Amino acid sequence: MLLKWFERNGISATLCNGILSAQEKLSEPEPFDIVLSDLRLPDGDGIMLLSWLKEKNKSIPFIIMTGYGEIQTAVSAIKLGAFDFLEKPINPSVLTQKIESAFESVKAEKNIGSKSAESTKIKESSQRIKLNDSGLKIVEGKSILSKQMYSYIDLVAPTQMSVMIVGESGTGKEHVARMIHERSTRDKAPFIAVDCGSLSTELAPSELFGHKKGSFTSAIEDKTGFFRDANGGTLFLDEVGNLPYGVQMQMLRSLQEKKIRSIGTSIDIDVDVRIITATNENLELAISEGKFREDLYHRLNEFKIRVPSLRESVEDIQLYADHFREEANIELDKNVKSITREAMERLEHYDWPGNLRELRNVIRRSVLFSLSDEISTENLPVLNKSTREIDYVSDIMLFPKPENEKEKIINALKKTNGNKTKAAILLNIDRKTLYNKIHLYNIEL
Repeated sequence: MLLKWFERNGISATLCNGILSAQEKLSEPEPFDIVLSDLRLPDGDGIMLLSWLKEKNKSIPFIIMTGYGEIQTAVSAIKLGAFDFLEKPINPSVLTQKIESAFESVKAEKNIGSKSAESTKIKESSQRIKLNDSGLKIVEGKSILSKQMYSYIDLVAPTQMSVMIVGESGTGKEHVARMIHERSTRDKAPFIAVDCGSLSTELAPSELFGHKKGSFTSAIEDKTGFFRDANGGTLFLDEVGNLPYGVQMQMLRSLQEKKIRSIGTSIDIDVDVRIITATNENLELAISEGKFREDLYHRLNEFKIRVPSLRESVEDIQLYADHFREEANIELDKNVKSITREAMERLEHYDWPGNLRELRNVIRRSVLFSLSDEISTENLPVLNKSTREIDYVSDIMLFPKPENEKEKIINALKKTNGNKTKAAILLNIDRKTLYNKIHLYNIEL
């Protein structure tokens, strides 16, 4: 699949079935600009190939591919000299970005005025990827809410502030977190993503802070923990509202003192980690119910970014749909070139409760079922009618005089101390409509 992807983008690639065949190819006079290696290989692993390159003094950017649960090994590979790691299944957009970063790193190490053939080759390869307009690079929405979100990302990324990303499920909160990391001064250091929902009360301290061999029954070897793995970089805590309450105090101490203590030790270890969190829950409600510490919430919420839902940014649907169509073409070896106007209208009039994740699945399925070079309404699954028209009527009934809308919203927010959920109930509208009105009138919260 990757070989076909490279060929489609005009990049010459060589496929090897193991370490020995890779060593043979890398020993040939013809130079390679980058090595993309799986962690697990039939005759060894990618780290062995990386070590061999170092022994041969071959300074070729090395990107290692890992499966779920192998992130710590990938971090070890980076410490041994790998340029970066890539999680499977491979996302073409992420792959493109990492290759570009590798090329830029190589060029930065060379004399800018160099006119060598190798530098020229690297530059041309990089340009081919950057000039590809088929959606194989990062896609940014063009709606008002999306542009506002990207402006916030650019604003906070260079700082060291903790960022909380809020948004509905499937809106791409982890993607936003990666953008913040990649636009920060920590972009060359690790980005470690953790699903807090998978951390049990018993294992969370070990997973986050590490442990010493023998400190408890299943501790059969030393473990560094996510904080140390992300040292110098970014630790992304997804669905932070699921973090066990008993661990929240330890988390707060680590953030305040920038120190951690592994289980089974009495020594504090200095860590330099930027925290980015994400949630689709109402953490203020969790605080009032005693499920989340208020002091930790304020420590994590130094800067908040809201990711808009698809139904709030309808004008972005075509952009994302074309992007997912190109991804599906590569994954499924298809050549679907467009989406008919009728099919696009159906996509734009659906509410997308699953947001980008649901849109991606719909487009992948439609590409698979398409027998021509376009997606038509016949290829789309059944999509329920949008309720957007009902919301619009509700707005008209609630706000018969548009000139009073802004004043009513401001008064409702004041009465509820800025609680948008309660304000929406007070105004007898849903939360989504209230968000739209807040952005429409540029109301400061």
